[in-house]
Amino acid sequence: MKSTIKSVPVIALILVSTATVGAQVPNLFVTSQSCMACHNGLLTPAGEDVSIGVGWRGSMMANAARDPYWHAAVRREILVHPTASAAIQNECSACHMPMARFQANAEGQQGEIFSHLPLSHGDDFAVDGVSCSVCHQIQDERLGERSSFTAGFGLDKTTPEGERQVFGPYEVDSGRTSLMRSASRFNPANGDHIRSSEVCATCHTLFTHTLDADGEVIGELPEQVPYLEWKHSSFAGVRSCQSCHMPVIEGEMAISSVLGIPREEVSRHVFRGGNILMPRILNAHRQELAVTALPQELQTTAQQSAKNLQTAAASVSLVNTGISNDTLRTEVVITNLAGHKLPSAYPSRRTWLRFAVWDARGEIVFESGGLNPDGSIRGNDNDARSSRYEAHHESIDHPEQVQIYEAIMGEPDGTVTTVLLSAITYLKDNRLLPAGFDKETAEEAVAVHGSAEADEDFVGGRDRVGYVVDISGTEGPYIVEVELMYQPIGYRWAHNLGDQEAEEIERFIGYYEEMADSSAVTLASAKAVAD
Repeated sequence: MKSTIKSVPVIALILVSTATVGAQVPNLFVTSQSCMACHNGLLTPAGEDVSIGVGWRGSMMANAARDPYWHAAVRREILVHPTASAAIQNECSACHMPMARFQANAEGQQGEIFSHLPLSHGDDFAVDGVSCSVCHQIQDERLGERSSFTAGFGLDKTTPEGERQVFGPYEVDSGRTSLMRSASRFNPANGDHIRSSEVCATCHTLFTHTLDADGEVIGELPEQVPYLEWKHSSFAGVRSCQSCHMPVIEGEMAISSVLGIPREEVSRHVFRGGNILMPRILNAHRQELAVTALPQELQTTAQQSAKNLQTAAASVSLVNTGISNDTLRTEVVITNLAGHKLPSAYPSRRTWLRFAVWDARGEIVFESGGLNPDGSIRGNDNDARSSRYEAHHESIDHPEQVQIYEAIMGEPDGTVTTVLLSAITYLKDNRLLPAGFDKETAEEAVAVHGSAEADEDFVGGRDRVGYVVDISGTEGPYIVEVELMYQPIGYRWAHNLGDQEAEEIERFIGYYEEMADSSAVTLASAKAVAD
């Protein structure tokens, strides 16, 4: 990747507003408790609890600051790049501890992470993660522009408490405005931009800075850019991020339990996504991670996210299955149903094909992509050795070959890495493309990397992979099965953390090992018979 960024001291990345130093700075936020007083206790006519606070409390938005994988990953980045510690914490806290970070910046200080850990309930702005008064204060300015990405959203930092605005998609009358101001110290204002993908893009479009050994910036990496992937797909302008991740409740629904009136197109605040593992880890280690969500709330988050992945992420089919000259041949067609690459966002995520053939006796003749109990994939070069990675395959004829859809990062010298701030490019990015995605016209931030770029069957919306299986010495009929598997944190991304020693790292690797054998989910599957 060619970079247009000049080498500058990393201290230049510390975003501190010196204009407010010494001035009286208002509290920019309130915690979720101020909002839950009225926005919980919401039931549909069928009796379903759709309380905004309940849905949010079990989400990864609410638990962003508690995420032990984030703690471990940031600690590792700092140990690898110690001179950049202040800048790393300031930037990484912007989306995981936004209230504590932006309040600190407004007061002329840097955002910090580890001074807030372990989290305690007296440190409310840090504990509350991505809370209500963060997203709903985002201003309708620069949205969708490059300057709004990497937590560049606009906030009003000058209006005093009691006069500040929060935005929602509805008009609010004067009486209810007074009530809300009394309860939360905010004035509700109509702002339809809150429903736009561009609001989500402010944190979920993230460019990280590549640092050299001296902590100098030498480039950048599009660490996660699902919004830009969406913009280059046929989903742009048709379906928003919220339409999938915050699905609308059918019919009219009051959004307040106090003097609420029926509203149309009320969005569920469940934020269902691809992180199916972390809610289970949070539930299993509630006390250690200062979890406040109820066990059933985290369980619901995990279940709803898994259901969405299993019903709306992808489909697979087996075509052209046949036998000739002791050889079974078939093709797997994978269709991406999501509005961005699959998987998208943080590059620890991967999907892959588990393909197997059984003979008439029920014995496995061939298998590619089986999951080991430790979370590694059999035959995957990267899981076997961190310096290598599995190639993109157009055809597979050996069990040691696996089709894995993933992003593999590279350092300036081409070394494979999982250290974000050491990475400057992708050596491989064959993640499944959304419908309408044109490889030829894709900008560098969303480009395909590696041999998938030349694969004529790897196109917007789908991929096709051939399988060739030697069945000599066995008897049919043969059962052919394929599963598209998904894992939010790949084996190498968890275990490479152990290159450095720290309490947060040791703790997370222990959590991962506890659940590694159930760290994946099947997104789609298909079967065929060959005789």
